[in-house]
Amino acid sequence: MAKPYISLHQHTEYSLLDGACKIDELIETAEKYEMDSLAITDHGVMFGVIPFYKKCTKAGIKPIIGQESYIAPGKMTDKSPIEGAPASGFHLILLAKDNEGYKNLMEISSAGFLEGFYYKPRVDKDFLAAHSKGLIATTACLKGEVPYRFLHNGPDAAKKALGEYIDIFGKENVYLEIMDHGIPDEKKVMPMLTGLSVETGIPLVATTDAHYLHPEDWEFHDILLCVQTQTLRSQENRMKFGSRQVYFRSPEEMEKLFAEHPEAIENTREIATRCNVEIQMGKPLLPKFPIPEGYTNNADYIRARTFESLKNLYGEITPEIEDRANYELSVIAKMGFLGYYAIVADFTDAARERGVRVGPGRGSGAASIVAYALGITNVDPLKYHLVFERFLNPERISMPDFDIDFEDTGRDRVIDYVREKYGEDAVAQIITFNFMKARSAIKNVGRVLEVSYDEVDKLSKLIPAG
Repeated sequence: MAKPYISLHQHTEYSLLDGACKIDELIETAEKYEMDSLAITDHGVMFGVIPFYKKCTKAGIKPIIGQESYIAPGKMTDKSPIEGAPASGFHLILLAKDNEGYKNLMEISSAGFLEGFYYKPRVDKDFLAAHSKGLIATTACLKGEVPYRFLHNGPDAAKKALGEYIDIFGKENVYLEIMDHGIPDEKKVMPMLTGLSVETGIPLVATTDAHYLHPEDWEFHDILLCVQTQTLRSQENRMKFGSRQVYFRSPEEMEKLFAEHPEAIENTREIATRCNVEIQMGKPLLPKFPIPEGYTNNADYIRARTFESLKNLYGEITPEIEDRANYELSVIAKMGFLGYYAIVADFTDAARERGVRVGPGRGSGAASIVAYALGITNVDPLKYHLVFERFLNPERISMPDFDIDFEDTGRDRVIDYVREKYGEDAVAQIITFNFMKARSAIKNVGRVLEVSYDEVDKLSKLIPAG
């Protein structure tokens, strides 16, 4: 039988150099705790949502998609400190009830980086109000505005802050978050939060600010914070947590910890029941290529351009060339990627027209004679005996991926062109994560613990490269 408590304030490794819960291990632990739902609420980002969603779904656990957002104390475009408020903004947990809420979370995260970044990716309350549909808000940790205002400005300021969030999200979508990590200030704010709940009718919800899995992991997490802030563990005035209890607590621990407020435990399940995001996987979402005048569809356009270019490239279209081109065109059409080829050819053409140098092509895409003909690549696949099925295989349907290099100084112009032609909502940039491997981890930990360079170097060299 599923337990009543659901973890709704949960950081993963995608709270970079802060969260120490790896998604695989987190889900394994949730299964052990018999949780049938689980949230992800990384700091200001949505990096981990897709792997989290996929792995939760596979494990039979409902994924609750959320974020611990940073709320600017003034306008998000103001990049200067405001007296009486944290420079990086107040914390607020946002959980998506539905796909509209999920979309709004992505809008909030993107705007935080692109428009509101000041120490952290922040948004202001006006932006929240415009993107509040489909979201549940909980008041977060001691850096949340309600507890922060109580501690620094008094109960009236806390009540005012709560009222502003009620106005933004609606009374039915706001919860007062209570925590107990053994931090004295949490004890101070608890009576205020429970009193506000009685006074306003806003329900309590019990959480733990989970940054690592097990109690004994606190030391590893502390070292991770030192790596993030480039400090030594021996330093007194460095960033550190005020508790060794910010781990993924079991339902039994939470029920015991909040025995005086069983409704706060029950409300975790109520929230989980209300959150039902469904992310469609495996279906390409491509913008529509505008077919040039004189052609009726993508197939006609790509075929005509391919054979015209092949004649220019080879001089004579031999049976081998014709057979290869016809085969590729049939596979591309069958798999539904004619539009993709047309779009990639379009922006590589646009790059050259703007004087931006384009690389010859990397990876398996160089095996396509159609890509060669369209100018996407500059590698003759017949000359080098490259196998097209390495790029597109009709027996294994997956999204093709051309690796194209543009010179650094012109890359932004190409991106701007694509945005202008296909629309802002059809274009996104993708992050690449670098992971610390064993040697790098040893060197970082050695620095934090002030182990001598010679000893760290000697130890790291015992580990095989790669």
